[in-house]
Amino acid sequence: MKTMRALLATFLFLAPLAVFCGEERAVLLIHGGAGVRRADLEEEREAAVRAVLEEALRAGHAVLLGGGSSLDAVERAIVVMEDAPEFNAGRGSALNSEGVVEMDASIMDGGDFLAGAVAGVVEVRNPIVLARRVMTETPHVLLIGEGAGRLAREQGLVFEAPEWFVMPRQQERLEREKRRSGAANPAAGEPAARMGTVGAAALDATGRLAAGTSTGGMANKRPGRVGDSPLIGAGTYAENGVCGVSCTGHGEYFIRGVLAHEVAALMKHGGRDVAAAAREAIHGQLEERGGTGGMIALDAEGRVGIAFNTEGMYHGWITEAGEVRIEIFDQ
Repeated sequence: MKTMRALLATFLFLAPLAVFCGEERAVLLIHGGAGVRRADLEEEREAAVRAVLEEALRAGHAVLLGGGSSLDAVERAIVVMEDAPEFNAGRGSALNSEGVVEMDASIMDGGDFLAGAVAGVVEVRNPIVLARRVMTETPHVLLIGEGAGRLAREQGLVFEAPEWFVMPRQQERLEREKRRSGAANPAAGEPAARMGTVGAAALDATGRLAAGTSTGGMANKRPGRVGDSPLIGAGTYAENGVCGVSCTGHGEYFIRGVLAHEVAALMKHGGRDVAAAAREAIHGQLEERGGTGGMIALDAEGRVGIAFNTEGMYHGWITEAGEVRIEIFDQ
């Protein structure tokens, strides 16, 4: 059995993954979370998800075409996904064990290594916007809870009533998780309850890389639980000349492995290309530790690396010329 697992791991590692869209490099790469299953994906929902992913890609691409930075494009693309109820970020976020939406987000500029993040925020419509304000308007990297909310008010960001964030499918998921795991053991249920994070990585005309991630976290999580999404190096990482990375999945495993940064390390110190590095991080390190999830990675030449060990992960990219590709089950 061990031999078979080793052979499978070798095959997965060697399988081609890098994508170079003809002669056109990708300039924006996004994901809408791992964990989707074919049996659960209804045609209407798939169409809605694909529509939002394309909207996010085109919105970010428009920013780049207008001379905006990779950081601007990442923020804009994620805002589109946060506003859409189809994803576990912003509106549509997972509910904690008390039925409350607590959101996390982070963003990083690969040029100067500045980053901003928020955790456990409530009622802020777009946590990714607040994460960027942490980066630009404070000397800090991470603000949590009420402190983050106070900055959002000072900056005049948009707030929504708690019920605006709550979608029926997330209420149903919380009920299923409570029945499955018991209220005394939050977040011990199905892997799909840990998925759905959104993220983006972008490359602008100056060669600058950026990445960002936003999530509502795990269904039935304990109040105050924070995953990898707002942690630089674990869920988000960007470094000019190397890559921009955003992760999705069971955050505790990504935190322990510092997996977003691991992709950059494998590229810089291990000689891997972006595809091989993403694949090794997910099908090697994450799987060896028992974790599930996925990641997107964009390198300095516009090549993309996509890896996930769940059945599917919403993801897509757009080239300089505006060619869009959206996938769910292929990698």
